[in-house]
Amino acid sequence: MAEVKSIQPYGLARSTVKGEPLSPEEIVQYNDFFKASCYLSLGMIYLKENPLLREPLKTDHLKLRLLGHFGSAPGQIFTYMHFNRLIKKFDLDSIFISGPGHGAPAVLSQSYLEGVYSEVYPEKSQDLEGLQKFFKSFSFPGGIGSHATPETPGSLHEGGELGYSVSHAFGAVFDNPDLIAVTMVGDGEAETGPLATAWHSNKFLNPIVDGAVLPVLHLNGYKINNPTLLARISHKELENLFLGYGWQPYFVEGDDIETMHQAMAATLEQCVNEIRAVQKRCRESGEAERPRWPMVILRSPKGWTAPRKIDDNYLEGYWRAHQVPITDPATNPAHLKVLEDWMRSYEPERLFDKEGKPIQALRDLCPDGLRRMSANPVANGGQLKKPLKMPDFRDYTIKVENPGNVMAASMTNMAVFLKDVMAANMHNFRLFGPDETESNKLGGVYAAGKKVWMGEYFDEDKNGGNLAKAGRVMEMLSEHTCEGWLEGYILSGRHGLLNSYEPFIHVIDSMVNQHCKWIEKCLEVEWRTKVASLNILLTAVVWRQDHNGFTHQDPGFLDVVANKSPEVVRIYLPPDGNCLLSVMDHCLRSVNYVNVVVADKQEHLQYLTMDAAIEHCTKGIGIWPQFSTDAGEDPDLVMASCGDVSTHESLAAIDLLLQHFPELRIRCVNCVDLFKLIHPSDHPHGLTDTEWTSLFTDDTPVIFNFHSYPWMVHRLTYKRPGSRNLHVRGYKEKGNIDTPLELAIRNQTDRFSLAIDAIDWMPKLRNRGTAAREALLNAQIEARNQAFETGLDPEFLKNWTWKRNGMWRKTGDGLASR
Repeated sequence: MAEVKSIQPYGLARSTVKGEPLSPEEIVQYNDFFKASCYLSLGMIYLKENPLLREPLKTDHLKLRLLGHFGSAPGQIFTYMHFNRLIKKFDLDSIFISGPGHGAPAVLSQSYLEGVYSEVYPEKSQDLEGLQKFFKSFSFPGGIGSHATPETPGSLHEGGELGYSVSHAFGAVFDNPDLIAVTMVGDGEAETGPLATAWHSNKFLNPIVDGAVLPVLHLNGYKINNPTLLARISHKELENLFLGYGWQPYFVEGDDIETMHQAMAATLEQCVNEIRAVQKRCRESGEAERPRWPMVILRSPKGWTAPRKIDDNYLEGYWRAHQVPITDPATNPAHLKVLEDWMRSYEPERLFDKEGKPIQALRDLCPDGLRRMSANPVANGGQLKKPLKMPDFRDYTIKVENPGNVMAASMTNMAVFLKDVMAANMHNFRLFGPDETESNKLGGVYAAGKKVWMGEYFDEDKNGGNLAKAGRVMEMLSEHTCEGWLEGYILSGRHGLLNSYEPFIHVIDSMVNQHCKWIEKCLEVEWRTKVASLNILLTAVVWRQDHNGFTHQDPGFLDVVANKSPEVVRIYLPPDGNCLLSVMDHCLRSVNYVNVVVADKQEHLQYLTMDAAIEHCTKGIGIWPQFSTDAGEDPDLVMASCGDVSTHESLAAIDLLLQHFPELRIRCVNCVDLFKLIHPSDHPHGLTDTEWTSLFTDDTPVIFNFHSYPWMVHRLTYKRPGSRNLHVRGYKEKGNIDTPLELAIRNQTDRFSLAIDAIDWMPKLRNRGTAAREALLNAQIEARNQAFETGLDPEFLKNWTWKRNGMWRKTGDGLASR
């Protein structure tokens, strides 16, 4: 029982760091600030009128619908305000990241008391009228949300979906040597997978070039309706956990307000002194080290300062304080009285003057100007963003003399381009990836910046390890952590790129979804400046995961992204290396988007000169006359493709069809920008119907070979003229250990299946195409049997290239070269 009592959040303060840095007068001041902050947090949840209780509380003063969460607010306020003391003392550059779910009351109360909120939203002024509007707008239609949303000054982390606070914080301090990110981690949040692995970010923090993250793990003991794990293990086990992570934990525990103020003030000052000492030592010596960075474990009651019980039911220090602490004050007069007494215990009549403004003594505790954490421009990173210094991507051209007849490694070539982007932007561009950069053929970037590694080094690391304490590539086998780093990095004003295997990008589906929502909301907030786009490069694609098997075959991330707002997402599938360069240059220059680029890492056929690639990517979709035989007239068939491997098979199918039916008028269409397919009423990139029919017609069979799931194209094009004539092939969840061609055959995206589809859907070939159809089917069976027998595709199919140079057919002139 003694051990259980030792982890209760009650009693006099118990802390690792001893000391009494506050005078008795300062304790009174900070306690007043704490009271005012808690009052504001509670008022946001309950009040729409009578904001300072200048008259007895009535049900008419309450919001009709009570929304919000109080439970974590006092502990977050306690941390925020005590760190303000150190900002003022040491002139620190700091931001506050609120990790606990629905933590907005805490940070909003601080922004309001700092005066920032009223500066950003003048109608929410520091007076009675402004305070009433401030209270009413919280968790209210037409107002603001209950998280630290983009409308919240000083926020770059919303905290809606839990688990990303620490990785976002580290992303913000990379290449920000003067910044300290005070990061509140909820003990519920600490149970999530992304948060659990993000603690390892301290192995990547360089004290010379980076700032510091000061995590404050808030053990208030409860989630929505359950105890939290870390609050119910022994003190020693908890300490050992974080020592094992490489942190130095300092405990502050209890609820006695006077002693807790002293303990928190001493502990945070100790942490700041340690951070500054490490940075000073490393920067003066020029030798980066990995210290045990300090962190705080704050154990305080959930809903601290609430009534301990109501009607013999526990409130403070229990799960009932998590959300709206008293749920029925409008219908229960006794509970209305409890609420009023509770709110009056914070002494609003003393802490706000007659106009309703916070008294001067409270305002004096806040830092000034941009040192106020809710005014720090780091949290509105577009203010600090500098455009990338970009090399001319045309200098990295892959030479294409005969379209479809030369093989090249598109990704290896682009790595040279990225290397030079990195070299020109050594303080504001990083490449992120979950241990896949080398595998994805991007190892060429190491010539400009190696992989950051602050762990131990072995001799063999010199033999191709590409590790460095001051590197530019961030690799950890956690997609969540890499994505969180990148998001924090770009939201604080820098640029980056995440590279990943296509099948495992699904690990961060919901994380990317949250970022999309953040950017979309930022577009509605006029004071939010534009940040660099979140760029995701997907490679090791489904069609070249034949050797890894079924588990590695999943292109469905595109469906996830396509469901997001057309204002913020873009998907590009460049068919060759020059298109890849053009697309990547565009994405790296763009702002406020989530750009997804899909390109395989293996060698592939190259189709377009650089000038043609730029033209094609600028249009996003277009006819490839060098692979067409319709001469701009009505075609018998449109063969369309989207994706590099899909394009290869589509062109091979055209070749097969022309072998059997040389007179066919075939139009070859290729799509780079997936959203060109959507009707313009649903997406700004969408082709007009006139543009659509100029490519696809409205009465011609279209065989569309797509990189991802085929029904995605049907969904995007359902409003299009002639959509009934559109026949799409794509991945259909058929796979195993395959050869590349056999995997395509399984999913009917191979050249034989496409050619057979064309015969089946062209009325003029349904009868006379029977022999050709049988020949194609036999060739497909033979290729598949050889794969089963030898494990390889037939060489003549594997090494197929386009030999029909100049197939643009002109009326009356036979064949003419283009």
